[in-house]
Amino acid sequence: MSEAAQNSDAKLAHIRGRLEEEGQKTAAYFEALADSDWDQQVYTTGSGWQVSQILAHFISAERAFEHFIRDVLKGGPGAPRDFDIDAFNESEVPELAAPTSELVSAYRATRLRSLKLLDEVGANDLRRRGYHPWFGDSQLEDMLKLVYRHNIIHLRDVRRALKSGKPVLHLEVTPPAALDAKEGE
Repeated sequence: MSEAAQNSDAKLAHIRGRLEEEGQKTAAYFEALADSDWDQQVYTTGSGWQVSQILAHFISAERAFEHFIRDVLKGGPGAPRDFDIDAFNESEVPELAAPTSELVSAYRATRLRSLKLLDEVGANDLRRRGYHPWFGDSQLEDMLKLVYRHNIIHLRDVRRALKSGKPVLHLEVTPPAALDAKEGE
C-alpha cells in the first residue's frame, strides 16, 4: 500500500474515531443534564434556542450533512449553492420538538447512521470536493470532520449558558484553523 493510501486510511480512521468518541460524549452530556437545564436559553440571536433545541439542531444538521456527503460521494455538488443555512436551521429545529429522552435516542440513531455512512467512504474519496453551506467549496474530509466539530462548537456555548444562567452570543463563524488547533492536527 502506498504512503498516500496509508495516510488517507489513517485520516478516515481518525474521523471515525472522533465521530464515535464525540457522539458518545455528546449523548452522555445531554443524558446527565438536570430537567431544569433543558429549558435554559442558549443564544441571544435567532430564535434563542434552548438546550433541548440545540440537541434537535444536532440531529437536523447531521441528517442534512449526511445528505450532502452522499451527494458528493456520488459525484454531485453537495449542498445547493443557494442553500440558506440559517433559514434551514430555523425551520428544522421546531419540527424536532420531542421529550428529551426521545431527542437523545434520535441523536444516537443519527450518529450511528453517520458512522455507517463512513463504510461507504473510501480513502480516495476524502479528496472529493463539493459545496458545504458553512465551509463553501471544500474536500469531503473537511465535511466529515465538521459533523463532530459542529457539535463541539455548540456544546461550548451550552456549557457557558448553563454555567452563567444567561444566553450567549453565538459567533457566526469559528475559523476552521481554530478547530484544527484545538484538535491537535
